Amino acid sequence: MSTQTDKRRPYVRSVDGWWKRDPYYMRYMAMEATSVLVAAYAVILLVGLARLSQGEAAYNGWLEALKSGPSIALHAVILVVFLYHLWSWFKVMPKTMPMIFVDGKKLPPETITYTGVTLAVVVNVIVLIILV
Repeated sequence: MSTQTDKRRPYVRSVDGWWKRDPYYMRYMAMEATSVLVAAYAVILLVGLARLSQGEAAYNGWLEALKSGPSIALHAVILVVFLYHLWSWFKVMPKTMPMIFVDGKKLPPETITYTGVTLAVVVNVIVLIILV
C-alpha cells in the first residue's frame, strides 16, 4: 500500500499566465501596471525638485532634457497611461464607496464613475487655466 501511494504525485495546477485567462484579470493587471508609470513619473518630478534645489543651472538643464524628442514621446505615453489609470480608478470607485441613495433609489455605478471623471477633468482644466 505504501509503495502505491509513494508513486502518486498530487495534482498541481499551473499558474502560468493566470491573468491571461480572463478579460477581467487582464484589465486588472493593466490597471496595476499603470501604477508603475505613475510612480516613474513621480520620480521624474522628484528629480526636477532635486535639480531645483541645486540651483538655476541644474533646473534649466532638467527642463532642457524634458524638451528632447524621447522625453516628449515618453510624456505622451505617460499621458495616455494616466488617462487609463484615471478611468480605471473611477471605475472601481462605486465598488469601494458606501451606497448612495437619491430619491429612495440606489445611484447607478455609471453615474458615480462619470461624475468622478467629469470632476477630475474640470478640476484639471481649472488648474491649467490658473497656471497658464
